[in-house]
This record gives sequence, C-alpha cells and structure tokens, in this order.
Amino acid sequence: MKIAIVGATGLVGSIMLKIIEERKLDITELIPVASAKSVGKKYVQFKGNQLVIVSIEEAIGRVPEFALFSAGGAVSKKYAGKFAENGTIVIDNSSAWRTDETKKLVVPEINVSCLSKTDRIIANPNCSTIQMVMVLAPLHQKYKIKRLVISTYQSVSGTGAKALKQFDNEVHGIDGEMAYPYPIYKNCLPHCDDFLDNGYTKEEQKLIFETNKILAANINITATAVRVPVSGGHSEAVNIEFENDFDLQEVSEVLASTSGVELQDNPEKLEYPMPLFAEGKDAVFVGRIRRDFSQKNTLNLWIVADNLRKGAALNAIQILECLL
Repeated sequence: MKIAIVGATGLVGSIMLKIIEERKLDITELIPVASAKSVGKKYVQFKGNQLVIVSIEEAIGRVPEFALFSAGGAVSKKYAGKFAENGTIVIDNSSAWRTDETKKLVVPEINVSCLSKTDRIIANPNCSTIQMVMVLAPLHQKYKIKRLVISTYQSVSGTGAKALKQFDNEVHGIDGEMAYPYPIYKNCLPHCDDFLDNGYTKEEQKLIFETNKILAANINITATAVRVPVSGGHSEAVNIEFENDFDLQEVSEVLASTSGVELQDNPEKLEYPMPLFAEGKDAVFVGRIRRDFSQKNTLNLWIVADNLRKGAALNAIQILECLL
C-alpha cells in the first residue's frame, strides 16, 4: 500500500505519521509531501527511517492508493482533483470540499456507510464539528435534536504553528510575529477565522453547516467560537433542545456506551473533561451533563477533545482504515 501525506511537516501531518505507526498500518511506501522550500532538504521520521520530502507533482506521478491532505484549502483545491484523476483516493483535512454537495463529509463512527467505491475525494469535518457530533449523534438518534446553542473555547493549536509561537512568545515576554490581531496570552478572542457579512465567523458557520450535513438538515443551530489561551485541546459548551424528553441516567448510559466517547461526569469528585488531560488522547470526553430547567426537553453538556488528533489526524486515519 502506497500513501502520500500532503503537509507531512505540519502540525496535523506529523501526528498523522505518528498515528499510522501507532496503529501499525501495513504501508509499503510512504510519500511525504511539503512546500517547495522543503523538497529534498527536509526529512520526516517514519518507522525508524528518514524520508526525504518530495514535491506534490512527484507524489501525483507515483500514483499512491491514498493521499491524506493537511496543507490548507488552496493546496487541496489545486491538487486533490489531480490525484483523484490518477485513481488516488484523497482524504482531505481542509475546508476545501466540506460544503461541496458532491463530496461526503465523514466521521467514521457516525456515517462511514455513506461512502461508495466511486468516492475519490472525501472531506474530513472541522475539528470542532468532529468532537461535537461524536457526542450528539447517539443522542440525536434516540431523542431527535431540535436546536443547538454552541459555545466553543478553542486552543491556539487550531490556528497553527504561527499561533503557538505567538502564545509561547507572550508567555515568556518575547516580542514576535503575531498570528492574531491581539495578544492571546491572558486573553480570549471571540474571533475564530474571518468574519462574514452576516456577523458570524467562518468557524461558527462551519459548525452550523457541517453539523446539519452530518446529522440532519432540519436542526436549528447557532454558534459562538472563541479562541482561548490554551496550547492544545478544544472545549465546547452545548445546549441541546430535543423533540422528545430524556432521562439523565439514560443519557449518561448512551454516551458511556458510544465508541470513541469517554464519559467523565462526576462533579462530586471534581471529575469533568479538561483540555489539559485530553491532549494526546484519542477519545472525545463529555461531562457536566445536566438538565436545562429554563425550557422543556433541553440538556446542557461539556465536550473536550484533542483537536489535532480526533479533530483532524485520527479521523482521517480512521477513514483510511474503513476504506481498507
């Protein structure tokens, strides 16, 4: 099996390589791809070997069975189709194809059955969407979600290496290049991605559109996305209005039995999900489960996950495993 990793030197690409090793996928040839300035000069470590970075054009010519993209939407738009035309199946981690009605938006635990042998470009949802729908899907199946009010608390790693560097510089009192328009250390920015004409940001719009596409088009959704001074791990407070009433104990049992979800909900012992302990883990953690007494059939809960693992790299590898 021959696989190309497009964006192999980036935050998500490097975790993809790590997860492939951890899960012992039987790969005969791995083709690491990065920007032109890295070609032939930079290396990646894989299974104890140093692999030389190649150009994306060379990777297309080698005709891998699969190409995992994590190099931004512009790169995906330009090159994913060229891989697909050569017979390669592309699993794309950018926003390039998520809103394309001809492309499937996949979280394996929820909707991998929607894939067919004709799919050549498969979209990975946004990191915030993935962790949220992992928790919402089994609840929607049982009680039917009517409306969602979402508030996210997203780490700087979701922006990328430049943002992590800004955060680290600010922690140590060093002036440096800014990824954000304001300091992030000791601050919260209600500004994830660019603002749209409707007053929402692209990140908020992604949560709305992608959740509708994955779960159901008739769910009413509103969202506020906030960048917080945390290096890794996204958190979400979600208010869920159901069509049908629920039992809190039953909700906990449903979530505890959901693959990929870990229930962490014991306030008496101060046990609840936190990004500090989710970092490096594959699971999506859920807790602070409680009834909203302000209106009927409504639930509050708190969701946390490592945004670079399940929110990006792991989800893509799981899609690959399902295809294999």
